[in-house]
Amino acid sequence: MPAKFNGLDKSTLAKRMDKIPSDLYVTCPYCKQSVYHQKLGPFQECPHCGYGFRLGAAARLKIVTDKFEAFDAELAVDPALVDDQYAEKLTKAKQHSGLPESVVTGMATIDSLQVAIGVMDSNFMMGSLGSATGEKLTRLFEEATRRRLPVVLYTASGGARMQEGLHSLMQMAKVTQAVTAHGEAGLCYLVVLTDPTTGGVTASFAMEADITLAEPHALIGFTGRRVIESTLHIKPPADFQRAETLLANGFVDDIVARSAQKATIVSLLKLSQGGA
Repeated sequence: MPAKFNGLDKSTLAKRMDKIPSDLYVTCPYCKQSVYHQKLGPFQECPHCGYGFRLGAAARLKIVTDKFEAFDAELAVDPALVDDQYAEKLTKAKQHSGLPESVVTGMATIDSLQVAIGVMDSNFMMGSLGSATGEKLTRLFEEATRRRLPVVLYTASGGARMQEGLHSLMQMAKVTQAVTAHGEAGLCYLVVLTDPTTGGVTASFAMEADITLAEPHALIGFTGRRVIESTLHIKPPADFQRAETLLANGFVDDIVARSAQKATIVSLLKLSQGGA
């Protein structure tokens, strides 16, 4: 660095540089373009490729709902399943996300429609599916069935929570049973797959909806790329686990930008109820 820059000495320049926020510019995880943070707008979408930056549950509920009432808000992991190491991870996850678990559930109004809604939050242990997560989702579908309401679910998950072993894996079957009962009652289930939706969540309730939407360029799959490459000794295409590839192969009904999701969800739910 020269002795002076635009008339400023090194010390003065360093002090001014320290005052510049570190997150003034962010890099899009998909297109790798550098973006001035205010250009992301209220929906946190990349202006270059449309990728939706990861959102916490509270921010997403604010975007898509007009009114939200949480239930089972304090439901958390059974202490009997928690050792000291896991307890430390849970504490950090709660501090980082501001949540007691990796999913928020409740009743909401979207436009004029009453719905049961769940939002998984990747800020809590990467949205992993633990026993409390599965219990909250199961109760969500059961309550929606009792009230004869549609379910809207936003998924974001790295898969089953390995710290809980079999207890975590059993949640796939438990939630699926509640989803099935909800469907047999003639009620609609709409899912929005966000980045990332992987592992046991993809292998169960994330792919069991009547209507499956996804956000642009969302990573959606079961096993990670490195595991596939090392196990099958093949190199998959670059975008084989992206929303656009799943749409092309019939696994997703549509890709909807975050800014258009509220209107799209309302329209689809009205159609499912025989409206226009």
